[in-house]
Amino acid sequence: MQQSRSEVAVHGSHEVDHATHTGHTSHADHSGHAGHSEAMFKRPFWIALILTIPVLIYAHLFQELFGYTAPHFPGSDYLPFVLGSIIYWYGGWVFLSSAVGELKNHAPGMMTLVALAISTAYVYSVAITFGLVEGMDFYWELATLVTIMLLGHWMEMRAVGSAQSALNELAKLLPDTAERIVEGRTEEVPVSALRDNDRVLVRPGASIPADGEVIDGESQVNEAMITGESKPVRKRSGDEVIAGTVNGSGSLRVKITRTGEQTTLSGIMRLVAEAQNSRSRAQDLANRAAFYLTFVAIGVALLTLVGWTIARGFDNYTLERVVTVLVVACPHALGLAIPLVIAISTTLSARNGILVRDRLALEEARNLNTVVFDKTGTLTRGEQGLVGIATTSSIGEDQALA
Repeated sequence: MQQSRSEVAVHGSHEVDHATHTGHTSHADHSGHAGHSEAMFKRPFWIALILTIPVLIYAHLFQELFGYTAPHFPGSDYLPFVLGSIIYWYGGWVFLSSAVGELKNHAPGMMTLVALAISTAYVYSVAITFGLVEGMDFYWELATLVTIMLLGHWMEMRAVGSAQSALNELAKLLPDTAERIVEGRTEEVPVSALRDNDRVLVRPGASIPADGEVIDGESQVNEAMITGESKPVRKRSGDEVIAGTVNGSGSLRVKITRTGEQTTLSGIMRLVAEAQNSRSRAQDLANRAAFYLTFVAIGVALLTLVGWTIARGFDNYTLERVVTVLVVACPHALGLAIPLVIAISTTLSARNGILVRDRLALEEARNLNTVVFDKTGTLTRGEQGLVGIATTSSIGEDQALA
């Protein structure tokens, strides 16, 4: 249990995920997602989805399978080419550009496999459209592949973004201004202007602007949002106070000891940010698998080419088999399931008050059979709430509440 306690921080019942606060703007590197955002996948996904529908309608395979004939009009034969080109260049651009980055770093991975699959499908289909080769085009495979991959990566980025939004809410625990004491009088200054050894006045009901030490006054401070302990903590001269906690009924004079990145609140947010940047064994395994699968896919495609060429010579049938191998080599589940599950699990943990410092802790958690909690604030909110209403037959619930 000691290892788990060092890797997982508990934050009461407060929602904490992945925030941007006083410098926490770095983004997680999720299987090639460095620098990516939700918007990079959301808009291309919807456009690709809309364009994929007519591509599927005009796909010969679906017409034969469901026994219908797609509407025909001048130029309709080129409709899959036009729509497929938009899907490839617009929807698939994020994968193509990321693949270039992987190749520049001599580390082909998930994005390289996706780019290889959609590029092979597109080039081969264009060649068929303009009569360079004969066979069945792969426009519908291209369209669905790009759309599905965009959906998966959008969901992953959305989960990460949700975590970031929750941490932004945590950052709001800090007040915008503080009352700094200068030569016996108080002046209102931005919290960012506070420095170590500054003296501030914290009035009843106000949030403490930075970590510090009480030098005068006595009060009860609510630290539930930081420690999870619902019972207010008595503070008097010499006691430490934490930024973001709420002062009770008394006024406190506090000497600032830590500001900005050095505060406990920033440390909590930094832990979650590091968790988003950390990698699990499953992710490392997926990345290694993608690295080797790239070469395996190319190798199998070459073997397919050689084998069919020897068996029947190089023709359109052989070329179609080679293209098929490269297209189906795209690891849909490998590329989507692992990063998506890890991102969502981190977010759900944070929303339930558990800050995951290292994602390896999530994998180790499956081996736990006993969990020890050291305070009630971890399990309860310490807040009263209405759970039921009992009324007489002549008075309804609405009347009782009025």
